[in-house]
Amino acid sequence: MATASRDVRAVVIGGGQAGLATGFYLRRSGLTPGRDFVILDAAATAGGAWARMWPTLRTFSPTQYSSLPGWMMPPWTRDSGYPVAAHVVDYLTRYEERYELDVRRSVSVESVSRGDRLVVHTADGDWSADRVISATGTWSSPFVPTYPGQFARRQLHTADYRGAADLTGQRVLIVGGGNSAAQILAEVSRVAETTWVTLRPPRFLPDDVDGRALFEIATRRHRARQLGEPDTGGVAGLGDIVMVDSVRDARDRDVLHARRPFARLVEDGVRWSDGTESTFDAVIWCTGFRPALSHLSRLGLRGPDGLIPTHGTQAIKEPRLHLIGYGDWTGPASATLIGAGRTARDLVAGL
Repeated sequence: MATASRDVRAVVIGGGQAGLATGFYLRRSGLTPGRDFVILDAAATAGGAWARMWPTLRTFSPTQYSSLPGWMMPPWTRDSGYPVAAHVVDYLTRYEERYELDVRRSVSVESVSRGDRLVVHTADGDWSADRVISATGTWSSPFVPTYPGQFARRQLHTADYRGAADLTGQRVLIVGGGNSAAQILAEVSRVAETTWVTLRPPRFLPDDVDGRALFEIATRRHRARQLGEPDTGGVAGLGDIVMVDSVRDARDRDVLHARRPFARLVEDGVRWSDGTESTFDAVIWCTGFRPALSHLSRLGLRGPDGLIPTHGTQAIKEPRLHLIGYGDWTGPASATLIGAGRTARDLVAGL
């Protein structure tokens, strides 16, 4: 493999699924890893966010619908066909080795600045590039909502959760209405007394609908919006929560019941809107993530909603910058394995 120059055609920031998919298409376009482009990743090991997720987390689709371009994820045959996080980490590790993508690890990007070219600043030195592709995702930027009051006992976010064993016998409040909340509730409710809080009643997808259908629906919505056609609402009309095996089991155990939000936190629990209080030993905030964009703050590109306005993946106010893997605003389902691949293909084709 060629030794990387500090003067390259493209710098990809982030070595997770979106960064690797982009690297695949950059190489396929004729660029040489290390000489023409480099991938910078803050983590010491491969696997992106999947390496930091809890071990029993499941993908929402079988492996044939959870693969990056060029090489299918090896089948997961141990049980349901929906692989766990470690299987995805192994696949991503082998993927970057297979395509010799020259991922530079333990390299944290501090900022990106403008000049004749874009300059990527890191603690290990600067990189100059014609194009910068930001693929840092959201996992490093967990979101916890603000509530009145203060809870003095244990609190953790989805990003901190590693398993239910240390919650055995406790009273646990789980806050959030998405897939992570449902999967964590399913696990914790087996060993602890759980209460589930959601902003609105949780909406479960039909048992036969998984990530395959969700991606196609998101793609159709994206195309319709590009053509100026009425917004179909995408997957929102179907529901929010994929019924993987553990969630179906929780349904069969009759534990998928949610309460509306509490009024405030108290030292040992929460106070509900009717004035009653409940005590808890721990709160798990399954309240989502925000795009990890602080490294781009010097460019001054964020809009009022905190996002960077884009046309496709290209930043409108800085056309040399592209963003991928943050959600539908940077490509339909671009934060998923299959969606990242298709968005990366279109991104590189437009360079």
